[in-house]
Amino acid sequence: MAGNDVAERKVALRVTAQARRDALPADDRKAAAQAIAARALPIAIAPGAIVAGFMPLKSEINPLPLLQKLSDAGAQLALPAIAGRGKPLTMRAWQFGAALDRGQWGIREPKKDAPEVDPDILLVPLLAFDRNGFRIGYGAGYYDMTIHRLRGLKAAIAVGIAFAAQEVPDVPTSPRDERLDLVLTEREVIDLR
Repeated sequence: MAGNDVAERKVALRVTAQARRDALPADDRKAAAQAIAARALPIAIAPGAIVAGFMPLKSEINPLPLLQKLSDAGAQLALPAIAGRGKPLTMRAWQFGAALDRGQWGIREPKKDAPEVDPDILLVPLLAFDRNGFRIGYGAGYYDMTIHRLRGLKAAIAVGIAFAAQEVPDVPTSPRDERLDLVLTEREVIDLR
């Protein structure tokens, strides 16, 4: 598929996926986040494993209930900070109750003095996903670059977290797109390994 065609399909998918996600009632979004947190994960979280989450933006699913569960089980937490356009995200250590700064687009992120870490598990936000393990985000490629960097360092696991309504038959891809290992929705765990 030609690069321009992929780019155009991604733009169109972003618009429809955002509208679909935004249309979900707030109570359904909250219940979905709780359902994901209540379910057992198909991967073992070793004590001290570093799990990077994210602060929800707009109508994204809220990963905080899952992060709280993982923290209670002994995981060390991290959150992303934008290092600059064209660069992978910087993951910084974080724990519940720690103060956060407002980063780009008003996204809450750890203070600049929080230690940088390389997560073992990366919870990834998305607009849409497919059963081939591909996702589409907002288009800057931050998570694709971050997953690629982490996988060059260790056997990092990329876990999409989404509403079931965000599934699509096929996400258009380009060579820079990184596959997810799992997708967690309120309905199921989709193992893509």
